[in-house]
Amino acid sequence: MSPVIREADLDDTQRIVLFNQAMARETEGRELDRKTLTQGVESLLKNPSRGRYFVAVKDDEVVGQVMVTTEWSDWRNGSVWWLQSVYVSKRHRREGVYRLLHEHVRETARTEKVIGIRLYVERDNLPAQETYRALGMDPSQYLMFEEMWA
Repeated sequence: MSPVIREADLDDTQRIVLFNQAMARETEGRELDRKTLTQGVESLLKNPSRGRYFVAVKDDEVVGQVMVTTEWSDWRNGSVWWLQSVYVSKRHRREGVYRLLHEHVRETARTEKVIGIRLYVERDNLPAQETYRALGMDPSQYLMFEEMWA
């Protein structure tokens, strides 16, 4: 049975927190503070202007997720969605779960008149890069810089 994609709600908070912790561990070797992360996820779920989570549900279990935030492009006079917090549980990888999430986000974005989608990926995460290319995404010409204070 294929997973069903739906928008996340507060009942999904703990699964999203667990997935985000696992993703940080796998991709960056980082341990995220559970209390801060829980507050962050809850804050987003309570305030849709901050973003949205979409989850893949199979047999009543959340097996994948993607978070979407919005960037305004004055150059293009439209909104771009950034895909973040992408994660599929290890035992459901290579089953097309992310493809379904990605296609759902793409179609929702088009319906809502979003002009494009973007994401960032770790330089060494070659399997993810292959997946994104297979879904029609191209590497950007931009490097990402940041200055974080937390």
